[in-house]
Amino acid sequence: MLYLALKAALSGMLIAVISEVAKRYPGIGGMIASLPLVSVLGMIWLWRDKPDVENMASHVEATFWFVLPSLPMFLLIPWLMRNGISFWLALVIGCTMTIALYSAMVAIGPRLGLRL
Repeated sequence: MLYLALKAALSGMLIAVISEVAKRYPGIGGMIASLPLVSVLGMIWLWRDKPDVENMASHVEATFWFVLPSLPMFLLIPWLMRNGISFWLALVIGCTMTIALYSAMVAIGPRLGLRL
């Protein structure tokens, strides 16, 4: 239980640091957020819990493929906001589009030979 709390606290601290930096320096906050720190932490936690080469390789490969459908959201939300859509509605629209793209990836990826 202590290990789970440590993982949650460290992961939460990362989000807190990003939001605090972004208040003052939006570009640097964006750069930190774009770093695959959460993915790297996830890999570390997974490897510690289950040090299996094939499982880790599959996880990292799937992470790559699932990053791709999330990228359009980061262009859509600012575009919507700059065109008069409120932040919350833009966020909902961006997240909805991302869910649709993830669903498409899950449906189409295996047909293309992707191991998700």
